[in-house]
Amino acid sequence: MFAESEAAGSVRTQTFLKVPFDCLDVAGAAKAIATRPPGAPFAYVVTSNASHLVRLNERGDARFAAALEGAGLNTLDGSAPHWLARNVFGLDIPLCPGSDLTTYLFEHVITPDDAVTVIGGNDEMKRRLIERYGLRSLHMHVPPMGFIDDPQAVEATIRFVEEHPARYVFLVVGAPRSEYLAHMIRTRGKAVGTGLCVGSALNFLTGLVQRASPAFRKLGLEWLYRLIQSPGTHIERVFVDSLPIFRVAAKAKLDPTAYGMKPAPADRP
Repeated sequence: MFAESEAAGSVRTQTFLKVPFDCLDVAGAAKAIATRPPGAPFAYVVTSNASHLVRLNERGDARFAAALEGAGLNTLDGSAPHWLARNVFGLDIPLCPGSDLTTYLFEHVITPDDAVTVIGGNDEMKRRLIERYGLRSLHMHVPPMGFIDDPQAVEATIRFVEEHPARYVFLVVGAPRSEYLAHMIRTRGKAVGTGLCVGSALNFLTGLVQRASPAFRKLGLEWLYRLIQSPGTHIERVFVDSLPIFRVAAKAKLDPTAYGMKPAPADRP
């Protein structure tokens, strides 16, 4: 939880599949972000979904583990992990998707005078954000493809964030790149603001990509809508990156302590 937040220390945390989640819904997370004063040292938000939990638990990605551990705020994203947490492990962790959090921030928190930096996106996204929300200070840097494995491109991206101080820094270069980058920015210690690793949220917000209807989202089927809409880019995300969450959960059910969770109480005779 952000150290500067008035709510720091009072928000319940719940570990689920090795991740200590802050138990905040969308409005609660937005409030915690909004209470950080302008110029606060850079800290970042991760909205962990099924693919995050699979990467952490199945792929031995130490850099990703460090990024999750370094997050100032970690909320639960995704219908599948939310269902598993509640119905398999009996854990009460509110759902706080990155796309919903981003929409809430722009609609209720971010003002035209707030400085905003976006890493990723394109010129049309920038134009629509400025037009829709009247932003007076919006800076965007679009790193090249594969930038995260190019030290010079990473350095240029980090420098851009440092040289364009903003209250809100949206990192939309995809997971796990956004999380790697956020952790590197924070570790260097020169930037300010709140980083938000929120995937495709700005594409949805600006209408560059059509989001699933509320009916699909309410049923927890947004993943299916996106798979139907763009099978070429989502088959791997669904079946390789995310579906193994059920295998992870099965292993955790057998040995909860290995995943940072308390064992289930013994049944009474």
